Amino acid sequence: MSNKPFKFFPENKNGRDFVVGDIHGMFPALEELLEDHIHFDTSIDRLFCVGDLIDRGPESHRITEFLAKPWFHSIIGNHEVMLLESEHSDSIMRSWIVNNGGEWWENVDEKEQKIIRDCVRELPLAIEVATRSGNIGILHADIPPNTPWQTAIKNLSSDQELSDYVLWSRNRHRQYKLNNTTDQVEGIDLLILGHTPVDKPLYISNICYLDTGAIYRSTRGLGTLSVLEIQPRLKLYQISTKKKKKVPWL
Repeated sequence: MSNKPFKFFPENKNGRDFVVGDIHGMFPALEELLEDHIHFDTSIDRLFCVGDLIDRGPESHRITEFLAKPWFHSIIGNHEVMLLESEHSDSIMRSWIVNNGGEWWENVDEKEQKIIRDCVRELPLAIEVATRSGNIGILHADIPPNTPWQTAIKNLSSDQELSDYVLWSRNRHRQYKLNNTTDQVEGIDLLILGHTPVDKPLYISNICYLDTGAIYRSTRGLGTLSVLEIQPRLKLYQISTKKKKKVPWL
């Protein structure tokens, strides 16, 4: 995997900035939320994603459509990593397709597969966004304990263990469930994470877990796509992705 470790975005002085949780192919829900609830202005607003744009959802193939939009910016998630690593490993390919929602890949022609891989390789591991109220960090999964933000982003390109941690770890959330608290991450005003599904956005210390399980439409407490406005204010927008029950013919 040869992804760029870090990308910084200066303050958006003309429009609004938002962060969306794990999309997992639920692009129609995102479009509805942006258009009908947020009234997103593609000429001046920006949308950042915590990764995991693909897998399990019905329209994962649209990842390149969104990555091509000038207002859409994403980091890489562990599901995008599986996509890349499956190129040279039959066992990873099987595991990804059978167990991790990658079956959509088999319906994508080889030319488009290459385009998708090339786009995913360009995604950074971390993003920082300057806002009027402070700087916002975006990682997919977690940051190691007692690791300042600047230390993490400095070492991402050279420390494979650290890179794996920010993509896969759920240690902080497990500790929070046990202790009901977590330490603040130094060097950043707010850190937004995905990866770990929560029934509602979870704010602990200066961390926000934003993956509200949009793809888990049949799971109690999940089945919501969440978008957090971070500039010029903090405001949460959500849309249900729950499967609608069929009404019996009367």
